[in-house]
Amino acid sequence: MESFVESVTESLWPRIEPLLRSVQKPARYIGGEQGAQTPVHAAGCVAWLLCYPDTYEVGLPNQGLQILYEILNERADALAERAYAPWVDMEAAMRGAGVPLFSVENHLAARTFDVLAFNLSAELVYTNVLNMIDLASLPVRAAARSAGDPVVVAGGHCAFNPEPLADFVDAFVIGDGEEVVGELNEVLALWRGTPRTATTRAGLLDSLARVPGVYVPSLYRPFYSGGRLVGVEAAAGAPARVEKRTVSDLAQWPYPRQQLVPLTEVVHDRLNVEVFRGCTRGCRFCQAGMITRPVRERPAAQVREMIDAGLARTGYEEVALTSLSTADFSGIEDLVGDVIGDPRHDGRVAVSLPSLRVDAFTVGTAAQIQRVRRTGLTFAPEGGTWRMRRVINKLISEEDLYSAVDAAFSQGWRRIKLYFLIGLPTERDEDVVGIAELGMRCAEIGRRTHRSATVVASVGGFVPKAHTPFQWAPQDSAPELLRKVALLREAARGARGLTIRWHDPEASVVEGIASRGDRRTGAVIERVWRAGGTFQEWSERFDLTLWEDALAREGLCLDDIVHRERDADECLPWGHISAGLHHDFLWEDWQQAKAGAALEDCRWTPCYDCGACTGLGLEHVVASAEPPGGGSQGTGQDLDRGGTVPVHLVTGVRR
Repeated sequence: MESFVESVTESLWPRIEPLLRSVQKPARYIGGEQGAQTPVHAAGCVAWLLCYPDTYEVGLPNQGLQILYEILNERADALAERAYAPWVDMEAAMRGAGVPLFSVENHLAARTFDVLAFNLSAELVYTNVLNMIDLASLPVRAAARSAGDPVVVAGGHCAFNPEPLADFVDAFVIGDGEEVVGELNEVLALWRGTPRTATTRAGLLDSLARVPGVYVPSLYRPFYSGGRLVGVEAAAGAPARVEKRTVSDLAQWPYPRQQLVPLTEVVHDRLNVEVFRGCTRGCRFCQAGMITRPVRERPAAQVREMIDAGLARTGYEEVALTSLSTADFSGIEDLVGDVIGDPRHDGRVAVSLPSLRVDAFTVGTAAQIQRVRRTGLTFAPEGGTWRMRRVINKLISEEDLYSAVDAAFSQGWRRIKLYFLIGLPTERDEDVVGIAELGMRCAEIGRRTHRSATVVASVGGFVPKAHTPFQWAPQDSAPELLRKVALLREAARGARGLTIRWHDPEASVVEGIASRGDRRTGAVIERVWRAGGTFQEWSERFDLTLWEDALAREGLCLDDIVHRERDADECLPWGHISAGLHHDFLWEDWQQAKAGAALEDCRWTPCYDCGACTGLGLEHVVASAEPPGGGSQGTGQDLDRGGTVPVHLVTGVRR
């Protein structure tokens, strides 16, 4: 490998530019966005290539990548550029011309960077990860990399079961990345300053494994018996269990400060401001809610500052307040009102709340949002009946849903989306039919105000995820999910104003392979990739037969990986990774789910000892304020009305 300083000066742009004349969307590959950095490569800087394993228009808005991009480029000993998965037309052109994966800032070859860091936000991108490593001219398997090769790291929600990609990734970051990325950079800087040998690379991996929250797969050995995983052994010096990293105070990390503004159309093209992280609602199917506990709110004053600065810099006229349940943010109505009513915006700035709980959505919130224009509105009841919602711990009554829908239609919305899951544990046919009944009732409510009111009910197939109470649950087969879709469509036949849409059940099954598999599934992913199975998250590219053939060739059984229920004492592939949640808490919640017993939001109840606060040295506190509406599932927005309740109470914890 050439030395870094020699090769970094060689931009690939003269070889890239001619390729752009023959591809669909050349703007994906040119960079130059507002907010983009122009890193200067130098001998004393660790060079990171932040990789998103999907197309530019999907990856550019990703907040996790943008946050790390800024944090690294602010350091004197680091720099970061970006790369996205080239679409199939560009990949073919690149391979034909011998052009490797490149950064979009300086158009440098990926191999000239010290680190390739992947964001893993969805399992179906795993074949793209392998493809990008190969396009970078690196051995796909970590064990085959030489002393001079860049280090491949990965993080994101999917990293909480790292085993399917363990043979391809050198190190995984588990949890929040804001703090750990600096610690990783310090280790890498020491390694970068030493002669590259096999010994120093092995030493680097040992050093990375000593950083809290970092998992190095090569230091762990899985054991199998009777075709099942029975144990994982850590090498000397490696932690037996890798604990996630958690940023306890979001106020210290007001990123991104320089949100990227694309030159071409992307998804979620608007200013995005994260208002809080985590969730205490306890939905049993929701991995994000479990692994990001505890809730940490960003101070309202800082949110306003980030909005004001972001709007002024970007020129956007829409701001999305992001979190797992934005309507739960303390004082959300006041915040929305302040943004929309700010005279500096001249009535042009709209607010969208992408994640809404129907029991936290009020007429007041609806009235504030629609003052400028009505942004998209999606509610997620998830289950079609009260029984089903108790099983999944989504404690939303029909009255909650109908009140939220009525509030929205009364404030001028004419189209509302509802999101549901099918294939949930203990699900009965009447629960599926209940989805149609809820949708039809919501459409009827809409027609009281607008004759043309419509409701779109989107249905996804449930996939059990690691570190949730449902991690032991069986997953429905594709034929069974298709049967339930047919049942739902029949129940909704002829319903005025209601449209049913559904996610491909076969894609849900493959998601189950990638989300629940052990290290052996890595060979399956590699076979699918070598057979041309990239962009499996895109419907026009997805191919179940590739996965079925790869499973058969590896001697693995789909039913065993995806469709069977696990026992309490079974060794789970992610058992040596900790999301901060006690095994006993998750197992007991799984038993309560099967019994139809609900668990209230711990913000308003005594602590359930889930474990999320313990490792952070935090003390659980029961909020003294009554949940809004007097129910058990409050929004938290009344906590600041008493004047003496500490702000940290909204998180359910106190420092």
